[in-house]
Amino acid sequence: MPVSLSPALELSLDLLRCPTCRARRLRPDRGALRCPATHTFDIARHGYVSLLTGTRATSGDDTAMAQARDRFLSAGRYAPIREAVARLAADSVSEQATVVDVGCGTGYYLAGVLDRLPGARGLGLDTSVRALRSAARAHARAAAATWDVFRPFPLADAVADVVLDVFSPRNPAEFHRVLRPAGRLVVVRPTGRHLAELRGRVPGMVTVDPAKEQRLHRALAPFFEAVVTEQVEYSTALAGPEALDLVSMTPSARHVSRADLDDGLLPDQVTVSVLATAYRPR
Repeated sequence: MPVSLSPALELSLDLLRCPTCRARRLRPDRGALRCPATHTFDIARHGYVSLLTGTRATSGDDTAMAQARDRFLSAGRYAPIREAVARLAADSVSEQATVVDVGCGTGYYLAGVLDRLPGARGLGLDTSVRALRSAARAHARAAAATWDVFRPFPLADAVADVVLDVFSPRNPAEFHRVLRPAGRLVVVRPTGRHLAELRGRVPGMVTVDPAKEQRLHRALAPFFEAVVTEQVEYSTALAGPEALDLVSMTPSARHVSRADLDDGLLPDQVTVSVLATAYRPR
């Protein structure tokens, strides 16, 4: 039995372009999206559309990582980050904005922005099928699709009022192409103090490159100028298995052994420290 098109995905159809033809629109057809040249992309029963074909540049969250992310974020430990993202996104756009979240994960931050903008619609892009199962259900006005940030996006030019990039890889040229001239790019990245207590105790935790800010500036400067930067820094308690989930939902999970996580040395409190910047297109 064909999968029905979700209302959120239907709302986003005008944004999408065939990733094979590039310029052609996609139309719903018996549980799939199809372009006039008959390139066909299945709609999963979980609600997201599978636009990405071929080898992926990034593997995205596996099932364990996505489940850990769902559990940890639902506890509200990163709620101040979500609030900052929503505030920066909403400050300069209308309530009827179009929001694209690149590397959306489970859709946590996209849902926060849509809550702040009652008339807005959202589209989350990610390589992780498991994360997109959650993203497709994260908000009634949020659609989700598989895509790789390093490829040209399957989106028309100048369709987004806001592009979100929260703890994700970046494609500045594509961010610029899909944003409207008055749009905003919101980028969130960790500082050197972020999760310092975990990095001090868990061998294999990925560290923050001291040159990260300089590299970010060099990459974005040809396309964007910073409007405002907020530092979000606070200490949060970790109850029960939350420290384990926090490690398991990050890229560090691929470098940390189970023995390192089960030795009882995980901290019960960590520092959360990120920078959130809103950029305007040049």
